[in-house]
Amino acid sequence: MAFRAVTRRAAFARPAIAARAFHSTPRAFVRVGDEIPDLNVLVEDSPANKVNLADEFKSANGLIIGVPAAFSGTCSASHVPSYINHPKLKEAGSVFVVSVNDPFVMKAWADQMDPAQQTGIRFLGDPTAEFTKALDLGWDGSAIFGGIRSKRYALVVENGTVKSAHVEPDNTGTAVSMADKVLG
Repeated sequence: MAFRAVTRRAAFARPAIAARAFHSTPRAFVRVGDEIPDLNVLVEDSPANKVNLADEFKSANGLIIGVPAAFSGTCSASHVPSYINHPKLKEAGSVFVVSVNDPFVMKAWADQMDPAQQTGIRFLGDPTAEFTKALDLGWDGSAIFGGIRSKRYALVVENGTVKSAHVEPDNTGTAVSMADKVLG
């Protein structure tokens, strides 16, 4: 009888051990409560003009809007314009659009999207995708874009910490990251 009880206990223990031994869960993308990565890798207008979003948000609120590519159809026609034209944009605080692109492409795109620079939105390049990878928001866009790209997302940031994360489940859609979903 004692043998049977030991065997029964051992049988119950095996699945937990097996699950632990053969299964690992990858880190989920950026979550509420995470701090913005302290990296000097984002660039604005030129390679020499580094921007550190951890510093920018140290004692400020705002948004980080991630897009797969500057000048792409959805990014230019609906996603970024949804913020540019939103009545609550000014209340949002500092707003940054980040894409895995070089600073020259981002400057040209900013000039097209906000020619008079009236919105205050800043367009930043993440040329090595290091910022995007630190947030775990990259995906393999090789088939379309030639390499790693950012998922489409919007992060609401308060004093350097993510207050809410709106990350598209399919990487490029606009179901959760449009301005009306983020700003109300």
